[in-house]
Amino acid sequence: MRKGLLVFVIALALVFPAGADKVDRAVQAAMRRHPIPGLALEIIRNGKCVKRAGYGLANLEWRTPVTPETVFEIGSITKQFTAAGILLLAQEGRLSLDDRIALHLKDTPESWKDVTLRHLLTHTSGIKNYTALDGFGLAGHLTRAQFIRQLGTYPLEFQPGEKWAYCNSGFNLLGYVIENVSGADYWQFMRDRIFSPLGMSRTAHRDPRDIIPLRAGGYQTNAAGQFIHRDCDLTDLFAAGAIVSTVDDLARWNASLDTHKLLTAASEKEMWTPLRLNNGKTRDYGLGWHLDPLHGHRNIGHSGSTSGFSASLQRFPGDGLAVIVLTNSDEEGAATQVAKEIALLFLENGK
Repeated sequence: MRKGLLVFVIALALVFPAGADKVDRAVQAAMRRHPIPGLALEIIRNGKCVKRAGYGLANLEWRTPVTPETVFEIGSITKQFTAAGILLLAQEGRLSLDDRIALHLKDTPESWKDVTLRHLLTHTSGIKNYTALDGFGLAGHLTRAQFIRQLGTYPLEFQPGEKWAYCNSGFNLLGYVIENVSGADYWQFMRDRIFSPLGMSRTAHRDPRDIIPLRAGGYQTNAAGQFIHRDCDLTDLFAAGAIVSTVDDLARWNASLDTHKLLTAASEKEMWTPLRLNNGKTRDYGLGWHLDPLHGHRNIGHSGSTSGFSASLQRFPGDGLAVIVLTNSDEEGAATQVAKEIALLFLENGK
């Protein structure tokens, strides 16, 4: 066994809880299989936390264990918060989901004239996905005007509403809409309208310059299968994926969705209704949420992947179950695979 992996396996054993149950064993096996340096988990059943634990290491150099208080990047789980911001403004009558984006954003290109907020929310705008392009790095930090101008030089990939294509660009543009309509900076809006009211005190912007207590290090593996630090040349994700959080804070967010603390029942129904394309066909995606069933169980959730991190929040409303998994693994989709595997332990046994 390679020395680096041996050290990791030994460390993993040292930070696993004594008297491991079926969930612990499933997590341990998954962390070795993928592999994952560290993982935080919270399971909510019928409004109550039934499992809350940390596994593995938040920092490989210091061998710092993960705890439920460890802060991870959550990537595209950010999108549901951006969607919630838009819905809050819609509840107040300050915008409509079917508004054309030019009503709320200055100097958009002519090719975007028929793009609506709903198109951005459902990944059906046809706008080019900027995270696959050069020139949008965090170090450059484009202004709103620069972002729109630079992105607007690319033609639409299809006419709005014709297809579904995952697009981070749309959610960044929605972040700018939130700023223009509310008059507040996106991050201030999130703090004032969502994070603070829900007691999400550990949820914030991932800015690498900030000192964030208990922030996990992000890792990826090299060609030899050894853990290395994540790529430092980060994309500027903004409202599409730049939030850091903890399992406890995401549990508070999950609870708010069960109690309609922020969003009305009508807004949540809108958020979790499958999108409809121009040809009448539907797709299992709502407003910032995937709607894919799992073994016949209604499943509302989303993955999040950034350099060095994989995250997942999966809700099963008909079963009163939610599973939150945050990791410092670079493997895309790893957290969702673990979350759904754990969910099935409860769904298939009915416990």
